[in-house]
Amino acid sequence: MPQTRHGATRGSIAAGHPLTVEAGMEMFRLGGNAFDAVVGAACAAFVAEPMLTSPAGGGFLLAHSQSGQDILFDFFTQTPVQKRNAAEVDFYPALVDFGGVLQEFHIGLGSIATPGMMAGLFRVQQQLGRLPWSVVLEPAIHLARQGIEVTSFQAYSLEILSPIVFASAAARHLYAPQGKLLQAGDRMVLSDLADALSEMAIEGVDSFYWGDIARQIVKDCQAQGGYLTQADLEQYQVIERKPLKIFYRGHTAMTNPPPSAGGTLIAFALKLLEQEELSRLKFGSIAHLRILADTMRLTNAARRAGYDPQLDQPGFADRFLSAEHLADYQRLRTCSANNWDNKWGSTTHVSAIDQDGNAASMTSSNGEGSSYVIPGTGIMMNNMLGEADLHPIGFHQWRENVRIASMMAPTMILQNEQPEIVLGSGGSNRIRTAILQVISNLIDFRMSVVEAVAAPRVHWENGIFNLEPGLLPDEVHFSVEGAEPHRAGSLPNRSPFNQFPFDQTVECWQAQNMFFGGVHVVTSSEGSMTGAGDARRAGTVGVVEDVAK
Repeated sequence: MPQTRHGATRGSIAAGHPLTVEAGMEMFRLGGNAFDAVVGAACAAFVAEPMLTSPAGGGFLLAHSQSGQDILFDFFTQTPVQKRNAAEVDFYPALVDFGGVLQEFHIGLGSIATPGMMAGLFRVQQQLGRLPWSVVLEPAIHLARQGIEVTSFQAYSLEILSPIVFASAAARHLYAPQGKLLQAGDRMVLSDLADALSEMAIEGVDSFYWGDIARQIVKDCQAQGGYLTQADLEQYQVIERKPLKIFYRGHTAMTNPPPSAGGTLIAFALKLLEQEELSRLKFGSIAHLRILADTMRLTNAARRAGYDPQLDQPGFADRFLSAEHLADYQRLRTCSANNWDNKWGSTTHVSAIDQDGNAASMTSSNGEGSSYVIPGTGIMMNNMLGEADLHPIGFHQWRENVRIASMMAPTMILQNEQPEIVLGSGGSNRIRTAILQVISNLIDFRMSVVEAVAAPRVHWENGIFNLEPGLLPDEVHFSVEGAEPHRAGSLPNRSPFNQFPFDQTVECWQAQNMFFGGVHVVTSSEGSMTGAGDARRAGTVGVVEDVAK
């Protein structure tokens, strides 16, 4: 591990909560690098962003080191090594209300996949960080022990996922200690989590995968209807992959490779967009919106054509992104610039960059949480086996002992082999369209990073084109007959829209919403570092400037 420098490190970090960002900035102040900052922030997020991430979840970290190494650390969840009789499995639905639309998730001990989060964070920090592991965990331990004030966004998250919180006494004890959910302004203390992290600060992550915590997980799973065995935890491996790289308008885009699903789809969409002269268009014009809708439609069509079953085949990304394959879809375009003058997504993201050229982009998730809390730890385990999006052929049909596919796509844009833009997003299927649009805003429309993140977004899926307010130009007028006004963040008005050359419905949202992702970005240009946190998910950014050495 590199030696600790004397004095602070200049760096920038963006994440989903001010306390998450502050933990990363503290690592910079102590002389740590971007990897220390992201790992420290990720651990603080266990406290500051509950129900979005957890030590018992999983994720991906894309790293660019000052020595020029590019590594994708895959520490996402793994399917168990063996199945059991479905009649024995603790696996049941929880209906979650997203402002009037019910979505069904499955929870219980039978929804828990093998977690990779702590193994991944430990590997990254030990391999690329500068600071001692125990120091990197200190902010998270302090926050958990002293408690934090619940924000309105945290309260909103808990309210949405209340059926999962109230499904077990242990989860209620954490997030509804007096019998009702914590509200904005309440104090949340997670002393058991502080104790668990303190143990891992001393022992590394052995206790989670080999020690007392592991034995408790296995005991409860085997007795109460879960799949996990000691072999699942002991055999879990962090995988280092070669990132997927493509070129986009003179820049190198680097993202999550197969068998993860999202990165290759972002690369496909960027290659389609590159055929269009977007810089000649006005942002948000009908021509621009048509191209975005068409690009998303064609990318989804390409995914439906046997994409997911082939993700783990050697050379698949090269074939999928080949000029021949892209040409098949380019010919299907129905519009071109050359012819023209709340689903949830329990994910969070951290981006960081430092003065030495180290950069880290990390996306993590706990699913919605299984409601099972490891006794004595304050750690809710994931429900990745209960996510319909991750198991399109059906629950309990998964192959044993393989990585679960994910839309998570930590991404970087390099210029002259140096990190220029570091970004990623939460948001399930909207992760890739959110990242795509922010990249295009920065490169095609030359927006500032704040403008690029704040700009209204669209998302096309299943014949429905979702638009945030501020996108429809003045020359377009349509209304929904009899529609009532909607509160901010509620379901949008829906109407047919004949400005598009293919059948679809347009949903006009009344306010920007976390449905459209939460893109947290940091940038570096000519020695200046800045960034932006996405307000859709209460994001923020912090910069540690020059200090006397």
